[in-house]
Amino acid sequence: MTLTVVTASALSVVVWQRHTGNPETRADADTQRSTTTVTRTDLSHTQTLKGTLGYSRTTTVKGGKAGLVTWLPSPGSTVKRGKPLYRVDNVPVPVFYGGTPLYRTLSAEGTTGPDVRMVADNLRALGYDIGSQPPVGTWITPQPLPRYEAGAQEAAGEATGEATTAAASGGATSDTGAATGAQDSGTGQDTSTGGAPSAPAPVRVKSGDGVLTSGLIGAIKRWQTTADMPATGALRVGDVSVLFGAVRVSGVQAQLADAADGALMTVTSTKKSVTVAVEPTEASSMKRGDPVTVNLPDSSTAEGTIVAISTTVQLGDAGAGDRSGGGPGQPQLNVNVSLRDTEAVRTLNSAPVEVRFTSETREDVLAVPVGALLALSEGGYSVQLPGGRLVAVKTGMFSKGMVEISGSGVHEGIKVVTTS
Repeated sequence: MTLTVVTASALSVVVWQRHTGNPETRADADTQRSTTTVTRTDLSHTQTLKGTLGYSRTTTVKGGKAGLVTWLPSPGSTVKRGKPLYRVDNVPVPVFYGGTPLYRTLSAEGTTGPDVRMVADNLRALGYDIGSQPPVGTWITPQPLPRYEAGAQEAAGEATGEATTAAASGGATSDTGAATGAQDSGTGQDTSTGGAPSAPAPVRVKSGDGVLTSGLIGAIKRWQTTADMPATGALRVGDVSVLFGAVRVSGVQAQLADAADGALMTVTSTKKSVTVAVEPTEASSMKRGDPVTVNLPDSSTAEGTIVAISTTVQLGDAGAGDRSGGGPGQPQLNVNVSLRDTEAVRTLNSAPVEVRFTSETREDVLAVPVGALLALSEGGYSVQLPGGRLVAVKTGMFSKGMVEISGSGVHEGIKVVTTS
């Protein structure tokens, strides 16, 4: 009988060649090897990729009304709900959270739509009593717009219609464009006749809609007074900046006295996250919600969670070097990781990091070092007890020099012979 060390698939095991058919064959008594203990542990498959720590969700803020910029925030500052993001003609433009911007004037009681809901939700969150809102399915008859506002909306509609038609026809305008622009779908007003507004048509409250009630108008006035805005009870396009949440100002493009209806600044989320570029084949083993470990530049670690995996394949940046998971020009997907403990990166705005992904885990299994495995010449594996007896085992996951084993007579705490 001889013992021979071989390497197969990067796995070193001992081949036990048995020249007898006796399954209880023992090793030579003078074979000197160390022993190890069968332990119960967790094993996992992991891969470590390079990523970048920073602020996510970059958005360009554009002004929504005419005037001159009279105040801008400093880069790096944080702006929350209700706080001014910039000033136009010395009037603050506060931040509201939501997904629907102000796209029309909100002044006529009974005006219904998702933009009204956005205003109602924000004022309620700021602590203002907006009164009750009509339930979904209620029919609402909007009040007529004041004459000057109806005329203003008609003029704006005609301008929009003319611009759209001109773009389509190479500069010529048509009555169709003006008529289309004159219809205000938000309040049911029809100003296309050129005279006084016709009686508004009833509208039905849909899911996601809000209604401009007298209670909400009163709340708008009270908020405007507190926010140092004209307390008119009406909100017009550009009076507030509707963003996805609290933001951090990452850069300011505009200058004081610039026109306020252009690009003003870029903002990001206030939360730091990690972006990792991975090859599409590597991303197939990852899913949203998977835990990861982030290795920080100071050798500390922070726990994180995969929150998004892009579905658009991009080519790796040739200037990124080895910072990404794939090489320059290679197809990549971006994986976004949120950090559970933001205190760990409080002093860092941007930094290269390493992210350890775990694709498969085997919990509470019996395991031994790979060097304890004996590969039998007729196939299969066994472990050797200190007395020389061989015990057949079934192998499972291999991870970091350990291998999962199971079999009759194998249990936690027993000693087995190992070469390492």
